[in-house]
Amino acid sequence: MPPRLPLAHLRENVAAAADALRANRLRSGLTILGVVIGVATVMTMGALVAGLRRQIVSSIEVAGPTTFYVLKKFSQTPLNPDALPRDVRIRPDLTRHEAALVAALPEVSYASLWGQVLARLEYRGTRTQPLAVFGADERFPEIQGGGLTAGRWFNRAELRSGAPVVVLDEGVATRLLGREYPLGRVVRVGGRPLEVIGLYAPPDNIFSPPGAETGAIVPFELLDHQYPIDKTNALWIPVKPAVGTAVEDAKSAVTIALREHRRLRPADGTTFDLVTQDQILGTFNSLTSVFFLVMIALSSVALLVGGIGVMAMMMVSVTARTREIGVRKAVGATRQDILVQFLVEAGTLTGVGGVLGLALGLGGAWAVGAALSVPASAPIGSAIAAIVASVAIGVVFGLLPARRAARLDPVDALRHE
Repeated sequence: MPPRLPLAHLRENVAAAADALRANRLRSGLTILGVVIGVATVMTMGALVAGLRRQIVSSIEVAGPTTFYVLKKFSQTPLNPDALPRDVRIRPDLTRHEAALVAALPEVSYASLWGQVLARLEYRGTRTQPLAVFGADERFPEIQGGGLTAGRWFNRAELRSGAPVVVLDEGVATRLLGREYPLGRVVRVGGRPLEVIGLYAPPDNIFSPPGAETGAIVPFELLDHQYPIDKTNALWIPVKPAVGTAVEDAKSAVTIALREHRRLRPADGTTFDLVTQDQILGTFNSLTSVFFLVMIALSSVALLVGGIGVMAMMMVSVTARTREIGVRKAVGATRQDILVQFLVEAGTLTGVGGVLGLALGLGGAWAVGAALSVPASAPIGSAIAAIVASVAIGVVFGLLPARRAARLDPVDALRHE
């Protein structure tokens, strides 16, 4: 390894490298294109994954770290309801009676049966894309966060009877009704007319199921009687432990109560799943980690291509500047000086590509994040790592042409035409 250069000498080499790059702008631009694409891809995906992770963690904080869910079957990906595995088919569906049984436990402060469907919302010819329609009760914001901005939640009579009423997401209400006052209007949800009694504002960090923006909340009885619910994937019991009760104690009490209700013997397996917030976050992390690794692998190909391009350009540069190298050696430049000059030039080339890729990646992450309502921002550490990695690529792939330049015989170099 060469000894550390004085700052002035290093600055001089960087300036010389910048001059060389400006003299061949087109060739330099094409060379660093692979580096730009690779860094931009990594930064875009990294920013989006980091934003989604923060969104999930924030949503867990809204619901409370102790909230857990009873499901028929917990799966990392939705199961096809028309082709369920046998171990899922034999499991009973969750029922209102079971939700009431759980809610009555002394270890539990709240439990209820919730469901979800995808449906279009329509008002006077204006329609939305399929949105998430929740069947829940007045404590929906306690689990999901957010709150009312106008109107009211369902009363007990409406919940018991499944009255045709709906609380609309305020953004959806604006898209459907424009400037019309929404309360009291009748909108069609999945083709069924429902009266708007309230407007719901979700928290900025709410995490909706993939591809499903929250559109409306209706009484669960209405959802159960008027809409086809996927009872394997879209039916669950949210459970909040009582104050002072540990999550594990509440889970044990729920497990015992449901096993007794379903008359399961000690040797029988459990026919339902309990899912905590940590498990949901762990599932998300495992899915996004695989996705992120795939993106890194793909972007690494672009970085490799960029590195090979740097090597090719530096080889051409050494050949074109053979006489210059000979002059420098004739006036006292050492092999080390020539080696460092070309390594700095290669590092500067890819460093510029890294900066451009970083800017492009952050811009792309902001644009995609705005479109998907995901707060995308890259950590400072990732940005620094991207720049360092791009410079390292230039140094590694520029080493061979730099060594070739350093080993040129000064006499032969001066004779070069």
